[in-house]
Formats: sequence, structure tokens, C-alpha cells
Amino acid sequence: MKQVALALVCAAFAHAELKPVTVQAFDRYIKEAQPRLTAEREIRERAVERLFPDRAEVPGGLIHDWVGAVFIPGTTLEKTLAMVQDYGRHKEIYKPEVVDSKLLGREGDTYRLHLRLLKQKVITVVLNTEHEARYYRLGPKRMRSESVSTRIAEVEKAGKPGEREAPPGEGHGFLWRLNSYWQFEERDGGVYVECEAISLTRNVPAGLGWVIEPIIRRLPRESLANTLRATSDALREK
Repeated sequence: MKQVALALVCAAFAHAELKPVTVQAFDRYIKEAQPRLTAEREIRERAVERLFPDRAEVPGGLIHDWVGAVFIPGTTLEKTLAMVQDYGRHKEIYKPEVVDSKLLGREGDTYRLHLRLLKQKVITVVLNTEHEARYYRLGPKRMRSESVSTRIAEVEKAGKPGEREAPPGEGHGFLWRLNSYWQFEERDGGVYVECEAISLTRNVPAGLGWVIEPIIRRLPRESLANTLRATSDALREK
């Protein structure tokens, strides 16, 4: 039975194509959420939670919107920002999900970066991604940032002879877009860190929801939880 389920998963994820109408729906979702994403508010530690009852279905895809926060005692805002902005070290801090990382360029408070991501849930997918991260000072002890994916391409035969990139928008459809909105606030003897991650994936093939849906729904939540945990662990070690 397990082998049959695995075969169905591999067959269902064999190919998915990102369509313009799907991108437009994601962009519209981000635009409508923008006032909330940029609003100044007090951060409170909380577990990772979904911001809508189930999932946001759009033509040809799914939007996943998760938010979580963590309090890191004994650190400062400046130390936190120094670690988060050290993009070359993200492959060490956020492994195994981040396989490789590098800073591509910087202009003031705007950073361009490359991340090679590993998505693993029954099957394994490797992605070459590029992002633009902008930081905004809200006060002496507060900062926010937003990171927007600018390119996501699946890597075939990653790390093996014959490795190649598929065109962006083609492949298994585990991740087509990823925006992350961060809030940092120093108080109470430490730093509160909040992240809201909004991602776009393929939809669930008809008749295979029982196999595919748990994979698609768990990955975004687990990824955000792991990111917050790794951020806290890295700062606690300093």
C-alpha cells in the first residue's frame, strides 16, 4: 500500500505549470494584505498559525499564509539584524532546508540574495531561488523587513552529473512564489521576532487529495516553524 501511495505521489507531482492567471491571483492577494503586513503593532510570542480557515484556492494553485513569532532572551536588535542579514551564513543557520546561500548585491537597506532550497516530503525537490529583501527602521528598537522572491527554478538531478535547471514555473510545483514579512522588536530583555510567510504552490490534482494535500499543506507550516526555531537557536548560541 505504501509503495502504491508513493507511486501516486510521484505521478501526481510529475509536472505542473504556473499560469499567468495564478500569478495574478497571488499578486492580488499580496496587494490586499499589504496594509496588514506593513502595519506597526506590538509583537507577541505565538505558535505558528494559519491566517485563514483552510486554504486559499486560486485558479491553478494554492496560497498558503502562515504567521508565527518567537521571543529570544538575552540578545539585542542589532545582533539579531546582523545575523539575519548575514546571508552567506544562511546555509549553516537554516540547514538542511537551505542547501546554499550567497549575497548577490546590496544597495543601502535592500539586499539581493540567492538560496538553494531543499523541499523534502515523500519526494525531494531542490530549488534555486533569488529574493529581494528590504529593511525598514521603525524606531530605535524596532525594525521590519519584507523579502520577495524574484526567481524560483526547480533543479533536476541536483548535485549529480547532468544537473540542470527547469524553466521557472515548471516542475513539481512545490513552490512558485515566497514572500516573507518580518517584524523585530527589542524589549523585555530580548528580541521578539515575527514572520509571516505567504507562498504559492500548485493545486491538488483531482482524485488525489488524500495523498497530495497533506504534503502541500504541511510543508509551508513546517518550513516557517523550522525557520523561527533556527533563528532562535543561532542567536541563543551567540
